[in-house]
Amino acid sequence: MEILEKAKILISALPYFREFYKKIMVIKYGGHAMVDPSLKQNFAQDIALMKYVGICPVIVHGGGPQINQVMERMGLKPVFIEGQRVTDEETMNVVEMVLVGTVNKNIVSLLNRAGVKAVGLSGRDGELIVAEKMKVYKYRGEDRPPEIIDIGRVGKVKEVNPQVLFTLIEKDFIPVIAPVGIGPDGEAYNINADLVAGALAVALKAEKLVYLSDVEGVKDEKGNLISTLTIKDIDRLIETGIAKGGMIPKLKSAKKALAGGVKKVHIIDGRVPHSLIIELFTDEGLGTQVVFTEQ
Repeated sequence: MEILEKAKILISALPYFREFYKKIMVIKYGGHAMVDPSLKQNFAQDIALMKYVGICPVIVHGGGPQINQVMERMGLKPVFIEGQRVTDEETMNVVEMVLVGTVNKNIVSLLNRAGVKAVGLSGRDGELIVAEKMKVYKYRGEDRPPEIIDIGRVGKVKEVNPQVLFTLIEKDFIPVIAPVGIGPDGEAYNINADLVAGALAVALKAEKLVYLSDVEGVKDEKGNLISTLTIKDIDRLIETGIAKGGMIPKLKSAKKALAGGVKKVHIIDGRVPHSLIIELFTDEGLGTQVVFTEQ
């Protein structure tokens, strides 16, 4: 009976294998799933399974806690304004060293050991992610104009040139991308990984955009999980303060991705073992799915 149950599980996933065959999926990899050794292995196995059933995963990763650790070892104090890391030239050097030189390569090695071919990139490679400086505005009251704060080399995505990614996907590689963009003079810019993932999903015409986070998903004002959101709900959640902190850039990015043609966005709990497989290949799923209109 145990063998029969395993067969039934595999057969139940067949419609999803068929639906997603040769489709591109962008996965934002972050939070506890990047730190816990067991969850890291689960993630690599999930990506390998996706690849072997014909899906084309593209991974964008964060690395904020790792950056903070290195900065503190170097005697530098991380500073945040309006939720954004203040990134002077010295901090940018640390950001690029950690994200591109350490975190990115560790993820590539993890996937290679799981039996798939991965290649690490940053947004500077092939001018993949062209950045422009982000302006931060601080509210000072109804009768005063907002204060414009210079937070250094923090950027937003101006343009995506995905040719290098299409080439890698065609050659059966999994791209792993660090969220560092290139500015107009060739300088590096630190960009929020959630926003990078959304912009890449649009440029790649991805079937899905999946955020692995440290929360169950999006919750309502009573703290209950919202299983399905529409694009119309996002502004209300942000304006009313129901969505807070790191959920805000995810929802803003999800809105842009869906408006740009991505079919569905998922925000799921990366602390759950094999959460990617549960969400993609089972009827029940978990977390929150964000869709363009009511289904």
